[in-house]
Amino acid sequence: MKILDKFYEGKAKQLYRTEDPNLVVMHYKDDTTAYNGIKKAQIANKGIINNKISTIIYKRLMALGIPTHYVDTLNERDQLCKRVTIFPLEVVVRNIIAGSMSRRLDIPEGTKPINTIYELCYKNDSLGDPLINDHHAVAVGAATYDELKVIYELTDRINNALKNIFLEVGVLLVDFKIEFGKTSDGEIVLADEISPDTARLWDVNTNRKLDKDRFRRDLGDVIDAYLDIYNRLQTLK
Repeated sequence: MKILDKFYEGKAKQLYRTEDPNLVVMHYKDDTTAYNGIKKAQIANKGIINNKISTIIYKRLMALGIPTHYVDTLNERDQLCKRVTIFPLEVVVRNIIAGSMSRRLDIPEGTKPINTIYELCYKNDSLGDPLINDHHAVAVGAATYDELKVIYELTDRINNALKNIFLEVGVLLVDFKIEFGKTSDGEIVLADEISPDTARLWDVNTNRKLDKDRFRRDLGDVIDAYLDIYNRLQTLK
């Protein structure tokens, strides 16, 4: 598979065209950002570890019948993926209240709500990725109501699967954000990555943070926490 030119670069990844117009290569960088890019750093080998973690998780999700953009892992930093048109939305799933929701609503971090909370953010850097609702999403052309229905159904399946995967290795899935895209034949699939960059992960016994909050909050040992998650996932049966 010949890799052609780079056509997109985000905060943590780059996308390259290939000879096949329906396939792209997703390259994991070591760049790390927080607070909509205000805080930045490079953490050596973070991209390699996130690639490994995301590979394990995507393969598990696909084994459960969840459609994704993932095709193959090419090397320590690159994945081969289906080319998709990304919905300009982030879906945030909160199983335990933490981070921005804790601050926004003055709820103690670690509070377990009686329901699972789903949020939508409009992916727009100039606006700071604002929190929106379904009607806003439809109004700005980010998705239709029918597309949102599929997205929420997939999100619920993904959340249930991920909670079980992480609990099996002694980790609480506190919250996470995911993105969806549409393939050339119109299928809505999970896209981007699932890693400690995109999910809050706490040790089930100690509540030790094993995710990007270690960078956001200057807790230290960032790469050790990511390695801990990877090593645990390797023990999955």
